[in-house]
Amino acid sequence: MSHPDTAPADGIAAVVVTYRSASTIDECLTRLRAAEGVVQIRVVDNGSVDATLTIVQRHASLDPRVRFIGNPDNPGFAVACNQGAADSDAPWLAFVNPDCLPEPDALARLCARAVEAGGPVLLGADLVDESGLRDGAARRRDPDFAAMLGSSAARRLDVPVDDRSPMQAVDAVSGALMLMPRTLFAGIGGFDTGYRLHAEDLDLCRRAREAGATVLVANDVRVVHVRGVSSRTRPVFVEWHKHRGLWRYFRRFEAPRRSPAQRLGVWLAIWLRFPLAVVRQAMR
Repeated sequence: MSHPDTAPADGIAAVVVTYRSASTIDECLTRLRAAEGVVQIRVVDNGSVDATLTIVQRHASLDPRVRFIGNPDNPGFAVACNQGAADSDAPWLAFVNPDCLPEPDALARLCARAVEAGGPVLLGADLVDESGLRDGAARRRDPDFAAMLGSSAARRLDVPVDDRSPMQAVDAVSGALMLMPRTLFAGIGGFDTGYRLHAEDLDLCRRAREAGATVLVANDVRVVHVRGVSSRTRPVFVEWHKHRGLWRYFRRFEAPRRSPAQRLGVWLAIWLRFPLAVVRQAMR
């Protein structure tokens, strides 16, 4: 398979947000330090109490590109992403989860694909787990909460993979790995810090599209994503903020065009689902 030129213009700043990420952050940072085109690595830690910061400090002592910000508490993923972006100045921004394990050329190829697309673009990758199973969150459509009330099919946001195309247009990509020009990120005001966990990636992609950008998945750039490492021990916290984020997204983008009865129905659907989601998450 032929690949585009993998030399990114002026470099990529990789931003990694950690929270109790000791099981994966060492390998993630090792890979980012070996990644083509990465000129800055910013790790923002949200109050980890495990060995995460010790591991990050070791990498920082070995590589001047690595700097970290240690938050004393957990202000949320969106806040931390914005902190990391503000502490860097490379023209390309890559937001990389600490449980993403990119190959050496992955980010540079994403950058080259973005340049090839032309115009403002927000790009995701073909995310897979350790066994090679594709992550449906890598390719999503906008949620339609009112439709979800009457159709189980409407609750599925993932869209089929178009393997015939190296770049596939979608409504949203996963926040586990996103690449975009800094000018686009700054132009839309970065991540909405009103989200704590979940839905901030849907929100960012939607605002990027509303600003005239194209959201794409590079189907030929595969990245392993070890999902949910830091959330497995805190199901109530994760599900609370996930459902809170969904309600915030609905209020922002959909509620103004819905009737009071529909708004009430969506509120009930979101919050009645919450205890069930906590139980399912805990059982995992």
